[in-house]
Amino acid sequence: MATLFECQNVNKAYGGLSAVKDLTFFVEEGEIYAIAGPNGAGKTTLFDTITGVSPVTSGVIRFDGQEIQRRRPDSICRLGIARTFQTTVAFDTQTVLTNVLVGGMLGREGTGNPSTSFSEAAIEAALDGLEFCDLLHKQGQLASQLTVSERKRLMLATALATQPKLLLLDEPVGGLNRTEREDMLSLVRKVNQAGVTVLLIEHIMKAVQAVAGRLLILHHGEKIAEGPPSQVLRDERVIEVYLGGKHRERQSASDGGG
Repeated sequence: MATLFECQNVNKAYGGLSAVKDLTFFVEEGEIYAIAGPNGAGKTTLFDTITGVSPVTSGVIRFDGQEIQRRRPDSICRLGIARTFQTTVAFDTQTVLTNVLVGGMLGREGTGNPSTSFSEAAIEAALDGLEFCDLLHKQGQLASQLTVSERKRLMLATALATQPKLLLLDEPVGGLNRTEREDMLSLVRKVNQAGVTVLLIEHIMKAVQAVAGRLLILHHGEKIAEGPPSQVLRDERVIEVYLGGKHRERQSASDGGG
């Protein structure tokens, strides 16, 4: 598969604090790639640099053959990178449909001009996103009336209305119960099967193992391991700095060691 996205020697510093350190990795077109690590490891900061919210201090970020590290967030979105957030965000005083229409009107390639009305293409993209995320029947409700699970799907529908090539998901199953997690993971697979490459941050390792082909572990902004989840989760340094002794005991038991 071709490389769709890559970071090369990316650094992000806030004064004397290095949040991301000399990070290099790539994501192939069509895959689901996961990033995990302890709190404060630099995961969300990395997403901020990718999407232009917080420009890199140094290094190169390349998407679909173009360097994007100095582009504005709206420009990056229209190139084909969409994002959801760890904490659910929405225009709470607006309807579910209006929220997704914003993505369909401003985030797709060839869009971006403010308008007092929504184009037919934007409406179609919004309705498709809502249907995909099983929210079409909620389109007239205010966003504030949705459950946490529904708000996460609303963010996803809004991102999909931009018609992305690469979708960044920040802890998509965080705060959900088991049934809701399974439903969200099924939705992530469905997005990927529809042709969208997925880059996700997630703490719940069962979720990562269920969907991701490759996993990168960050610690203090640095990559300490990368590869298939089954391999990475056996890495001694990953166990030491992130997973802890309980994981070591479970792993030993699963290997027949006691």
